[in-house]
Amino acid sequence: MSALVRPERVTNLADGEWHRLHPASPLLRGGLALLAVLGFIIANLRERLVDMFVVLFAPDLGPAFESGPGGYGDDWANDPIGGIVANGLVGWAIAGVAAVIVLLIVGFWMSWRMHTFRVTHEAVEVRSGILFRSHRSARLDRVQGINVTRPLFARLFGTAKLEVSVAGQSANVQLAYLGSALADGLRADILRLASGARAARAASAAGTAGTAGAADAAAASIPGAAPRPARPNVSAVIGHRVDEFLAPELDPSLAPPESVVHLPLARVIASTVLGGSTVWFAVLAAIIAVGFGSGQWWVLFSFVPALIGLVSYAWSRITKSLRYSIAGTPDGVRIGHGLLSTGNQTIPPGRIHAIEVSQWILWRPFGWWSIRINVAGQSVSASNDAAQRTLVLPVGTVADVHRVVGLLLPDAASAIEPFIDAGLTGRSDAGDYSSTPRRGAWLRPLSWRRIGWAAAGGVALVRRGWLQRNLVLVPLARMQSVAVAVGPIARMLRLASVRIHTVAGPVTASLPVADRAQAFALFEQLADEAVELGARDTSDHWGIDRESADAR
Repeated sequence: MSALVRPERVTNLADGEWHRLHPASPLLRGGLALLAVLGFIIANLRERLVDMFVVLFAPDLGPAFESGPGGYGDDWANDPIGGIVANGLVGWAIAGVAAVIVLLIVGFWMSWRMHTFRVTHEAVEVRSGILFRSHRSARLDRVQGINVTRPLFARLFGTAKLEVSVAGQSANVQLAYLGSALADGLRADILRLASGARAARAASAAGTAGTAGAADAAAASIPGAAPRPARPNVSAVIGHRVDEFLAPELDPSLAPPESVVHLPLARVIASTVLGGSTVWFAVLAAIIAVGFGSGQWWVLFSFVPALIGLVSYAWSRITKSLRYSIAGTPDGVRIGHGLLSTGNQTIPPGRIHAIEVSQWILWRPFGWWSIRINVAGQSVSASNDAAQRTLVLPVGTVADVHRVVGLLLPDAASAIEPFIDAGLTGRSDAGDYSSTPRRGAWLRPLSWRRIGWAAAGGVALVRRGWLQRNLVLVPLARMQSVAVAVGPIARMLRLASVRIHTVAGPVTASLPVADRAQAFALFEQLADEAVELGARDTSDHWGIDRESADAR
């Protein structure tokens, strides 16, 4: 009789086979909420629990339970513990609690067993559900980015959540949770697949080795596949967890070790204090003070929660800017942030549809700017975590803006470099930007001198704003459409506005005021260049292009 052979540990999760998540995934997804509920119940019943154990194990030291009228037994709703003890149902209660615990353990185990995923050369697929099954699939050619987050509690288990952002509303696919190292490796594999490199290798192998041989060659050709690791001991596991807490968010093997931008803590705190939320904070604080002074206590229920929300937003902005890093990798731009709960995202080439560099008026004396982007699948009303991913530079200097824009638009970096400074602070026709006629002051009395546009390297640049300066950059290869609008007042003034449509997001690319003849000329120019550049754009197959260049 042959001995049983223990199967080797799976280290390559992009082999087209179905795999399971980390065994602690059910606890991390739903168990924490269950623990919070149990803690709340125990906290509210702690006195009755103490009385119960005192009566059971030291009856002479505790008060006797009353069973007559007005005793604990008559008040099940307010004191279920007393009712259980008074009616001699302690054994049944313990058995019921034990049954619930067993059912929860079985449910968690079945949830883990039934939650599987696989990564093929076409899509990332996830199957989940016990009673009601679901099957989600994210096509690799529609991947807009991959985010890896490590909440504090998940880091204690050495796990991470991987989310594949896909073009389309509510189309993202989450793998929560994977081993931390496996999540990083799987991200690299998915990016290679999405780049088209592995598909090209598989097609080449199919011509020589047949269908089955091609699949094996494609799976084996992924670089960086780690050999089977040795079984770690307890001390090694603890040391590994400590290293993960102290490790940089950007993997030095996949990105330059130094981030192109460094955010001092003082700048992060000062920019948050001087941000737009400060105005609302001052308004709410004044309203609350006036309400207290006049005896209007209803302000506690109306404005104090809003004030707490503002403080929470400011604190979240500060903590998520700690250990900030941004660097270029062969598979796109990698952005990391966080101290205790960390996260990083990789934005592949060709996935950025619009960039906005903005400066709040209170930041102007310090020369600080922030950068947001539009990527497919990210709505305007996204959650706080999703909205955070569109903020690629929380606060930086003009030099930081040049570096980050160069990372986000590498193909056009040299062409648009001379236009950035004039786009940030220029007025009228400075920096080869178009100028708005003086009659535009009737519609934009404060900012008409700032409004202008330019085009270079296949990118449209639009500057506008006075209270908040904005410079918007739109790669024309990914422009959705362009529109010209002429209202009744603008018609009398021979003016028009131009709107460049991109995917939904926080960035709006619009030229508020322009000469009507120039607006229609811009409309024709953008439409023609977008068609031509879109036909030549191959940035979504960056892996094939890189391999072709290496072969030459």
